[in-house]
Amino acid sequence: PMKIEKMLTEGKALVKQDDLETEVDLSLVQDPKVGDYVIIHAGYAIDLLDLEEAQERLKLFRAMEDSG
Repeated sequence: PMKIEKMLTEGKALVKQDDLETEVDLSLVQDPKVGDYVIIHAGYAIDLLDLEEAQERLKLFRAMEDSG
């Protein structure tokens, strides 16, 4: 999950997670806003997550990193 930090022009946004920032296309998700968490695939936001779900997924990813 990546957090929408800034809305850009032409249906795009700047998203961030930890030290990684990237620009993504938001055309596949409905009504995205700054502060929303999104799942990214191939440069597109493909799903919106609520804060609780985003935090749970990030926790799982970090646990996987720590165990590997």
